[in-house]
Amino acid sequence: MKKISLLVVLFYSIASFSQEITGDWYGKISVMGSELRISFSIAKNENNYSGTMSVPQQNANGIPLSSVTFQDNLLKITFDAAGFSYAGKLNAETVFEGTFSQNGQNFPLNLSREKMEETKLNRPQEPKGKFDYGIEEVTFENKKDKITLAGTLTYPQNNKPYPVVILISGSGPQDRNSEIFGHKSFWVIADYLTKNGIGVLRFDDRGVAKSQGDRSLATSYDFATDVEAAVTFLKTKSGVDSKKIGLLGHSEGGMIAPIVASKDKTIDFIILLAGPGIPCMELLLDQAYQIGKVAGMTEEQLSETRKINQSIYTIVKSDADDETVKKELATILEKITNENPQFEQLSESDKKQMIAQQIEQLSSPWYRSFMKFNPSLYLEKVKCPVLALNGEKDLQVPSKANTEGIKNSLLKGGNKKVTLKVYPNLNHLFQECKTGAVEEYGTIEQTFSPTVLADIKDWILLQTK
Repeated sequence: MKKISLLVVLFYSIASFSQEITGDWYGKISVMGSELRISFSIAKNENNYSGTMSVPQQNANGIPLSSVTFQDNLLKITFDAAGFSYAGKLNAETVFEGTFSQNGQNFPLNLSREKMEETKLNRPQEPKGKFDYGIEEVTFENKKDKITLAGTLTYPQNNKPYPVVILISGSGPQDRNSEIFGHKSFWVIADYLTKNGIGVLRFDDRGVAKSQGDRSLATSYDFATDVEAAVTFLKTKSGVDSKKIGLLGHSEGGMIAPIVASKDKTIDFIILLAGPGIPCMELLLDQAYQIGKVAGMTEEQLSETRKINQSIYTIVKSDADDETVKKELATILEKITNENPQFEQLSESDKKQMIAQQIEQLSSPWYRSFMKFNPSLYLEKVKCPVLALNGEKDLQVPSKANTEGIKNSLLKGGNKKVTLKVYPNLNHLFQECKTGAVEEYGTIEQTFSPTVLADIKDWILLQTK
C-alpha cells in the first residue's frame, strides 16, 4: 500500500469527517489482464456503518456487505461469503488508497467519489443490431427448492417445432450470458445456434441477476435441479420439440449435464465443453501443475505445491464433520504460512484473516462436494449422444486426461454414440490463444472460436434431424 500524507485531518475532527464517507465510492482492480470495476455504497445508522457492493461487469448489484468500519480515517470492509476484505486510508483528496484482498491474493484498489467510465472492450463477436429470430424473457420455477429462475429463450421463427439446447454455466456466479471480462460467450453461442434453427435457453444462475436463491449452501447437485426445472419448463413451451431437448455445459456445467442426463432419459443429447472426465481432486491437482508450469515454476516447486495441495484436498474430501475439517485446515494452513517466506511480509492479523478466508472457502458445501465428485459415476449412466470438446491449451481442465476420462466412462457404460475432439491453440474459454494462461482471457478479442461454433451447430442438427 502507498504511504500518504493525511492533511485534511488537521482541520476536522474524526467524528465530523466520518460523516462524509456515506454514499457511493468507485474503484477498479486489475485482474487477469482486465479491469474489474467495483463500487461500494455506504450508509450509517447511529454509530454503525453498513453497505452494499456492486460489480457491474458481473451483473452483481447491491450485495450486502458483512461489515463496514471507519476509524482514524481507515476504512475496512469485509464480505465473508466471497472471502474478501478491503482496507484503505483516506487522503487529502478524499480518496481511499488501499488493498483489496481475496483468498490470500492482494490487489491495489483506490476508491473515490468519481464514477468510473466503463472501458470499452473490443468484442467483435458480441451480437448487435436486429435479430431475425424470436427473443423471449422467461421465468420458471424450481419447485424442489421453491425458487424462480430467469432467463432468455431465443428461437427460430419458421413455424415448425424446433430443437432446444439449455446452456449450463461453469463454476462461480454466472449470469445468463456467462459473462467474464467483457466476453458474453453464452450470448454468442445462443445467437449463432438460433440463426441456424436451434432454440437456446440460457438463464441466470441461482442467486445471480434476476434469478432467486441462495448460493452459499448450494452444490453442483442443487444446480442440477435448476437445469431439471428448465427442462420441465421447455416441455410445456409452445413451439419446442419436446423430444429434442439437449444440454450444453461448460466446465462445471460439463459435470452438471451428465448428472441430469443420467437420470432423465428424455434428454436427447448433451455437449460437454471442457467438462471434467476425471475425479475433481485429481483435476485440481493437475490444474495447479499446468498453471504453475506456464507461470515458470520449477519442477521442484511444482512437486512441493502438489504435496501441499494434496494434503489440503484430502482433508476437504474426507467425511469428517465441518468443525473437524476447519480445525485440521487451520493447523495445516498456519504451518504453511509460518514456514513459507512469501508470507513473511504479512502481519499476524493479515495472516489470520487470510487463513480464515481460505478455511471458509475450502469448507464450503460446494467445495467439499466438488472435491468428492467423480464424473464417471454419472457418465457411465448417460445413454444419449454425447459431444465432448476440449482445447489443447486448456490449463483449467487439461484436455488429454479429461477427454480420455470422458471417453472411457461412456464406453464403460455401453454408450458408443460419442464424438470427441480436441482443438489446438484453444484455451478453457475456447478462444484462440498463445499460452492458455488465465491472464490472457481478457486481452483476447475473440470470445469463442468460430470453428467450434460450427462444429456444435452441425452436430446438433445431425442429432435432431
